[in-house]
Formats: sequence, C-alpha cells, structure tokens
Amino acid sequence: MRYPSLEDKFNTVISQNTFYFQNEKHEDYYEGHISSIAQNIFLLRNKIETKGLKESILLEHITEVEDGLDAVLTITGFSKESLLRLVTFIRVTEDEILSKLVNKDAWPSEAFGSEWGLNKIKALIKKNKKFADGVVNLFFKGSTIPVIKKVLPLFEFKKLDINKFSFSIESLVDTIIRYKTKGAYKAEKEGNPEVVIEQILADNKLTFERGKFKIPEAGNIPRTMDFIIPNKTKPRLIIECSYSVTTASGMGDKAKTEKTVADYLKKNYPGVVFIGFVDGIGWYVRRGDLKRMVAAYDFVYTFDPDELQEFGELLKVTFK
Repeated sequence: MRYPSLEDKFNTVISQNTFYFQNEKHEDYYEGHISSIAQNIFLLRNKIETKGLKESILLEHITEVEDGLDAVLTITGFSKESLLRLVTFIRVTEDEILSKLVNKDAWPSEAFGSEWGLNKIKALIKKNKKFADGVVNLFFKGSTIPVIKKVLPLFEFKKLDINKFSFSIESLVDTIIRYKTKGAYKAEKEGNPEVVIEQILADNKLTFERGKFKIPEAGNIPRTMDFIIPNKTKPRLIIECSYSVTTASGMGDKAKTEKTVADYLKKNYPGVVFIGFVDGIGWYVRRGDLKRMVAAYDFVYTFDPDELQEFGELLKVTFK
C-alpha cells in the first residue's frame, strides 16, 4: 500500500474541495421549516390587519396554530434560548408585578430542579390558558415591568416591543439588525463583565497581567488566566471570570478543567488565592456543573453590587 505524499494530500483538498457541505435531506427539511414559519407569520399578520392588534389574537395564534409561538419569537427576534432563560427567571423570582402579569399562580407549582424546555412550554401553552395568556402578556406588556427592564440587557429588552406586531418597516428592520449584530454585540469588550473587574482593580491601583500556564495535568495545553495580580512572576491573586447566559455541554468540561487548574496553582504557587467570578442564568440552570465549578475556587463572587463590594474589601485586605 502506497501512502500519499504531502503534496498528494494537499492537492486532494484543493482539487476535490466541495466548498460548502450540503446534506440534501437536512436542507430540504429546513427549507420546509422556513416556509412554514413564513406562512405562519403571514397568517398572524392577516389576523392583526383584519381584527386589530389585541392580546386575544396573539393568544389564539399561539394556542391554536402549530408553531404559533415560533412565529412570535421570529417576529420579535427573541431567541428560543432567551425565552427559556426568561421563563426560568420568572419561575425563581418572587416579584409581585411580574407574577401578576404572567398569571404565575396558575403555573405548575414545582421546586426548581431543571429548566423547562421549549416543548414543555409549548405543551403548557396548549393546555393551560392562563399560562398561555401570561406568555402573551410578556410580549404585550413585558417592557413595562421594572424587574424585567432591570434584569434584561437593553439589547434583549428592546425586543419586547409590541410595535413589532404592527409589521411596520421600522420594527422589521430593527429585528433584522438585531439578528445581524448579535454576534458582534456579544463579542465587544464593553459587553464583557471583565471590564467591571478591571475597573475595580484600577480603583485600587492594582496592576494585573493575562498570562498562560502550561499545566501538565490538563494535557500541557496553555491555560490563559483572566487576571494575574500583580503579575505572573509573583502572583498573589488569580481570577477567572465565567459569565454564562446560555447553557452548553462544555460547561461541564470547564468545571472539570478548573479543578485541575486549582490543583496546579496550589502545588506550584502555594500562597496564591484563586478567585472565581461565576455568574449568569446559564450557571443558575446548570447546577451540577456549578457545584463542580465553585469547588475549584478559594472565593467565589457574582457581579451583584454587594458581591463586588466584598471583592473590593478582599483586595484591600490582601494588598494592605
């Protein structure tokens, strides 16, 4: 058997390149799905144009039309993930105004153990009219609720705009732009909670570095620490920041790796204090991974103002 040369392998990829992978069955399925949602949206628009923009129209659509909720999410630009997180927030938050808006007393009464999936939410919409009415109220009046305005980033909060259902050019353009810019919005440094830590360090006149440690137990893959204070040569505090709004299987891997990092630091830098800023509704939902994650740190903080103040006090004590 003759093994191909480097040039042969290189030429294979160049000459036989398919450029874009296509799975015809998968493509056909999604084309059908897109067409179905489009027709769904046109149906809702016709209802609103004929009968006016009323809660009852939206309620009828999400309870009686297949994938009616998907049409509502598409019109507003509110993602499935965002809806799941918002429902989770409502379930665990005791806010009188919000609870009244969503008819929370009619929701299934169960201790929070895991997040409800989209299929469960759709099933509840079909069989629980008060729950469905509460979901409609979120899109009609959610922007008037103080606690929602407080907890949702403005980028997401603006999607809860009743004018989206007027199908005006302005509202549709807004939805398109938010879809287009979401990736860039999340990637911008100013949208990263690490800037809050940077400011606190600056206020305390502390320097820091971002440096890599090659950890044998982690496969010798260099691990970049978010904050090494004051520097990598003589570290006294090392901070890792993990703010997660979405959930992913990788969170379990991160928690496992963080324990390996903690063991490495204790062995090689016995005086160092390892701090974790772990926050966001994503971690709230993934509680098993959260327990493994926080076990790695000496101190754990969130970005709550009281927590940030406690972190500032720790800095003062550590760097007298």
